[in-house]
Amino acid sequence: MNLLVRLLLTTILVVVLAKFLPGVSVDSIKTALIVAVVLALLNTFLKPILVFFTLPVTVITLGLFLLVINAVMILICDYLIDGFEVKSFVSALLFSVVLSVCQWLLNLFVKD
Repeated sequence: MNLLVRLLLTTILVVVLAKFLPGVSVDSIKTALIVAVVLALLNTFLKPILVFFTLPVTVITLGLFLLVINAVMILICDYLIDGFEVKSFVSALLFSVVLSVCQWLLNLFVKD
């Protein structure tokens, strides 16, 4: 049940952020739900592999390279989903940072 609530919250965040952030667009709520699911799957399976292989760069940059990895996850999601569009890397970076902060704030209220 908790996973479903988090996916729905992420879906709502994707729709809201697409309305307010320049360079990001989503066609429908159904597409936003697909974006939320694909992001969850990418963050579960692909992100740990990328973090492992980029660990030296992440340590040298004191963890700031993780922001780049998050932006790459958004760009991969853009590539995989037709109704979701991100114009540039900077837009993906801004979208990923704002989405992460909003998810963190909302997860404070949704307990396991």
